[in-house]
Amino acid sequence: MCVKKVLFVATVVKTHIMEFHIPYLKMLQDMGWETAVAAKNDYEDPKDCRIPYCDHYYDIPFARIPWKPENVTAYRMLKTIIREGNYDLIHCHTPVGAMIARLAAASARKEGTKVIYTAHGFHFFRGAPVINWLMYFPVEWLLAHLTDVLVTINQEDYAFAQKHIHAKRVEYVPGVGVDRERFQAPDFDREEKRRELGRNNGDFLILTVAEMTKNKNHSTVLKALALLKDKPGFENMYYLICGRGEQKQALEQEAGDLGIGEHVIFLGYRQDVPEICRCSDVFAFLSFREGMPVALMEAMCCGLPAVCSQIRGNTDLIDDGISGLFAENTPQAVAEAIWMLYRDPELRTRLGNAAKEKVAQFDAEHVHQRMSEIYRSLG
Repeated sequence: MCVKKVLFVATVVKTHIMEFHIPYLKMLQDMGWETAVAAKNDYEDPKDCRIPYCDHYYDIPFARIPWKPENVTAYRMLKTIIREGNYDLIHCHTPVGAMIARLAAASARKEGTKVIYTAHGFHFFRGAPVINWLMYFPVEWLLAHLTDVLVTINQEDYAFAQKHIHAKRVEYVPGVGVDRERFQAPDFDREEKRRELGRNNGDFLILTVAEMTKNKNHSTVLKALALLKDKPGFENMYYLICGRGEQKQALEQEAGDLGIGEHVIFLGYRQDVPEICRCSDVFAFLSFREGMPVALMEAMCCGLPAVCSQIRGNTDLIDDGISGLFAENTPQAVAEAIWMLYRDPELRTRLGNAAKEKVAQFDAEHVHQRMSEIYRSLG
């Protein structure tokens, strides 16, 4: 019996393959498939790159900007890997990785290889800059004819793809899934966790879990917090940021300039996000662009009421005033939403309980079942 072979392609390993696709590599191995991954080794120490459930790994020098010369090399390498690998299925991710993979797989498709592309949030969307539409939409439109299944992970992208991107099939899968059990484990001491973070039980903790990039928009939350400086109780308000990124120094400077430096705690990359979520009071998530935000889903699993921007992905998860609050992406609007939640513990509890119910639709088990169905339909 011939063993089926699958190749996963993404721009990077550490911050994409490892974050989102290990369950699918395991799933396919359990189904008897031979698995391979082609992506750039983005670990600080390359020796740390060890991918579970991966039979073969190919380090491909993808660059995030499409026209970089490294991507010509990446295309040639990938074309050889696909030709020699005789893959039954190629599952590609990330705009650049998926673009190059579909071009490199064009000949293989004529021999029967199937290509799945998961769009983790199109770079063109309602309200996106014109340059995004000019750069990314024509590419997706042209490459649709090299795509057997286009998987979209939010309702806005799904509706758009059905009308305007003519892949052979367009499917909706509700995100990448969230492990609700991990975020709802009963054995948890909230007060002890707060002490570990240097806070006490009477503090009001606002949390963001996100890379410190311009897109994640921590700056608006800082400005909102500064607007609350004269409110009673501000002395016990703290903004916790879990994550790292190129904006860290600028955000530290901004917090100092706003006079709230002592109320902003930069926690860096954390392995204990479930516990930090569960000991916080409000989740702030004011991104400009999302596909289907895992961090927001994780906060909802913990029953944490969210204040977030009304954008694609967030709108799949939050029913305004029911399972969270939308705020216009301005400091004043965010400050008003945070203040409302600070003053109303019952509202926080009601929103948090509804959030836990809503996020059940996005449970990892359900998402994995949907992807299993798609894989089997092509097998």
